[in-house]
Amino acid sequence: MLKHQDEKKPMTPEVEQELERQLAMLERGAVEILPPDAFHRKLRRSIEQKKPLKVKLGLDPTAPDIHIGHTVVFNKLKQFQDLGHMVQLVIGDFTARVGDPTGKSETRKQLTEEEVLHNAKTYTTQLFKRLDPAKTEISFNSKWLAPLTFADVTNLAAKVTVARMLERDDFSKRYQSGQAISIHEFFYPLMQGYDSVALQSDVELGGTDQTFNLLMGRQLQKEFGQEEQVILTMPLLEGLDGVKKMSKSLGNYIGVDDEPSDMYGKSMSIPDELMYKYFQLATDLPNEELMNLKTGIEAGSIHPRDAKMRLAYTFVDMYHGENAAKEAEDRFRTVFQQNALPDDIPVVEVAQVDLETEGTWIVPLLTQLKLCPSNGEARRMIQNGGVRVNQDKLLDVQARIQLEDGLVIQVGKRKFAQIKLV
Repeated sequence: MLKHQDEKKPMTPEVEQELERQLAMLERGAVEILPPDAFHRKLRRSIEQKKPLKVKLGLDPTAPDIHIGHTVVFNKLKQFQDLGHMVQLVIGDFTARVGDPTGKSETRKQLTEEEVLHNAKTYTTQLFKRLDPAKTEISFNSKWLAPLTFADVTNLAAKVTVARMLERDDFSKRYQSGQAISIHEFFYPLMQGYDSVALQSDVELGGTDQTFNLLMGRQLQKEFGQEEQVILTMPLLEGLDGVKKMSKSLGNYIGVDDEPSDMYGKSMSIPDELMYKYFQLATDLPNEELMNLKTGIEAGSIHPRDAKMRLAYTFVDMYHGENAAKEAEDRFRTVFQQNALPDDIPVVEVAQVDLETEGTWIVPLLTQLKLCPSNGEARRMIQNGGVRVNQDKLLDVQARIQLEDGLVIQVGKRKFAQIKLV
């Protein structure tokens, strides 16, 4: 029997069963739920009163593209929606003009209003690939932040001390190292916290790097006489390199708008040791199936490749649909397991006047065909056995090849080019 200190009235068996069901789903993958007792109380009250919780996520549209790393919190929001709760999606069109200093060693570039609105539109389009629009309230925080007078801002700032702000790890490090901290950067956690006051949020989600800002929402709600929100933090997802946080700038990402075959192929390069984490955080696989999968991999009854193919299929199905997932899987089996060529290889025109009689050097050719970003990368791919010409592996970085119509050059598992002389 679940115990709740502030609930004197015993739960009915139906409420207890539903509470346990919701906790099992919502606690999955979470790093912290603060405070857990308050979360239990809010969920219980929601179930008993048949009143959905208001679950907030703030997004600063600082970039137009969403990747699988971002979807860790979005999947948690979808779980809340599946349980009947309401999502409060806050587009930080006002806060993005300040820039979140979280994790930054210097003042962040402020965005223009046009950049923010463009990115926000792209964000919401991608988000609704997962979220239910009928259970999502979208707000732009300029609605309540822009009208604040200087006196309002002063009163808001008076509720938090400088010492409290310097408890933030990034602020503390910058202060101790003598790096500049602009006053307006202190406003960012205040504004994010005030969003929770304006919306009277019950729960706020974020990554572990957002803990300070999420707690600021609790503090300000208390200052304004509101019931404090519960915060739920989710882990940051490592990218395809298995080391650093997934990031488009690092190139270790799977984008939710990637083409199905690219999404499937990238997923197959996820390190084996991270597969379970990806399943747990970035898919909606039921808990029972998740545990069976984990047990099967550990016992050797499920081959890691088969599990990874299921993960790749799941991602494509989630963001492009079942038909696209089947086509991507069929293409992968054809190209990578049977060593056959795909039937949709891009055709690249090469001018015959540029051809050399002794053949074309393979290294700059790979760069010219945009199969490699640089000559250095082309050399590395050749030396590692990642380059094929008409399906024959090429290992000599000094090799010269005679170009002809229909010649197919492959780099890695997913990049192809078919030559057409003009």
